[in-house]
Amino acid sequence: MDLQLKNKTAFVSGSTQGIGFAIAQSMLAEGATVIINGRSQQRVDAAVAELKKLIPGANVSGVPADFAKAEDIKHLIAKLPDIDILVNNAGIFEPKPFVEITDEDWLRFYEVNVLSGVRLSRHFFPKMIAKNWGRIIFISSESAINIPEEMIHYGMTKTAQLSVSRGLAELTKGTGVTVNSVLPGPTKSEGVEEFVKQLASTQKVTPQEAEQNFFKTARPTSLLQRFASVQEVANLVTYVASPLSSGTNGSALRVDGGVAKLII
Repeated sequence: MDLQLKNKTAFVSGSTQGIGFAIAQSMLAEGATVIINGRSQQRVDAAVAELKKLIPGANVSGVPADFAKAEDIKHLIAKLPDIDILVNNAGIFEPKPFVEITDEDWLRFYEVNVLSGVRLSRHFFPKMIAKNWGRIIFISSESAINIPEEMIHYGMTKTAQLSVSRGLAELTKGTGVTVNSVLPGPTKSEGVEEFVKQLASTQKVTPQEAEQNFFKTARPTSLLQRFASVQEVANLVTYVASPLSSGTNGSALRVDGGVAKLII
């Protein structure tokens, strides 16, 4: 299927690895021009080189920015051209008992996970409305509706993303602009692979057995009973970014393997 992304330009925040990298790769494979982002020039350069190796002829570039720093975002926006597709993927997570989450932790998570997308959307949304076409996608999480007790601050930011996304969508009535959220579930990114290895070491089992144990005990509602691949998440995001998804707006789209039992 041709997703009609040729001649479209996308910016994907937090995209030097994991889900963001897979989204960039998927869009490049569809012929889009993609600008990626990481916290350092070195990480960005390495990811750009890898994407060009994976997708020969890919039109890909990158701009570094640390989304924990408002000034970095200002510099980033100044360097970006007009774009057609904005994927707000940058985010942080950290398991921590509720009573140990400090005010600084709450503010740091809100700054990176919520305000990063707000600041970028505030800049690009009016431009998309003016040309009557655009896609804004927030990469939220099933944790937005299935708040994890081990990282409540993270869940809070993911719920906030749903609010921002739906609110922005309300401002698109009668236009060719859409705003949606995508909610991945447990996904095998680089960080998760390391987490599984640590679990396996602690439990004195193989990584495969540790993954099975994780879903039996920590995520028993999962219908997949395995981690999703980053490509599986990227497949949905790439479709939502395409002209073919014109009928999908203001939605929270789950690619969580059925972990969240709530029907939305």
